[in-house]
Amino acid sequence: MLKHVLGSALRITAVTWVLCGLAYPLAVNGLSQLLFPGQANGSLLRGNDGKPMGSSLIGQDWSGPLWFHGRPSATTDTDPQDPAKTVAAPYNAASSNGSNLGPTSKALSERLQADRRALEKAQPELAGQPLPADMLTTSASGLDPDISPANALLQAARVAKARGVAQDGIRALIAQNTQPPSLGIFGEPRVNVLALNLALQKTYPVYGR
Repeated sequence: MLKHVLGSALRITAVTWVLCGLAYPLAVNGLSQLLFPGQANGSLLRGNDGKPMGSSLIGQDWSGPLWFHGRPSATTDTDPQDPAKTVAAPYNAASSNGSNLGPTSKALSERLQADRRALEKAQPELAGQPLPADMLTTSASGLDPDISPANALLQAARVAKARGVAQDGIRALIAQNTQPPSLGIFGEPRVNVLALNLALQKTYPVYGR
């Protein structure tokens, strides 16, 4: 009796393992590679040389006047000096999180004021202007790959000046890379920062800077 029960249990386990552990994953992976190869392989975007530059789903830390900057990130990493502590590590894909600071937080207020001063120093024309929320505040994931069209347009003057081109051309690139709400109704218009910067480098390349 025991031998019969054990035999049945082992057969069921083997069949379940083959179906759920091999057949189903292989079928799903095969179909995804056939129907949606880009998404199945990480939604990678490639540069002019064909090399992957990153995923359209994961934000990156862009700095300097030549590039459009993404939404600020509050992700952290382990402090190399003290493993018990953490340090700021923007766009750390291994540590997706927000700051969890509320609207009454003194630390958040001070950080926003400091970031605003830094922004106005880089772009004096923005002094005193109302800004889109995503220009200074972080997202819940810390890895947001998109910014609002309003955010991108406010960066156009800086990017155009740094690359020595007319603002009209930069604004045209923003318009070309603005995605509408999903299915026309879900979410807001958005601009993928990596895609925009790749289009920027392709249209108005700079080297050795």
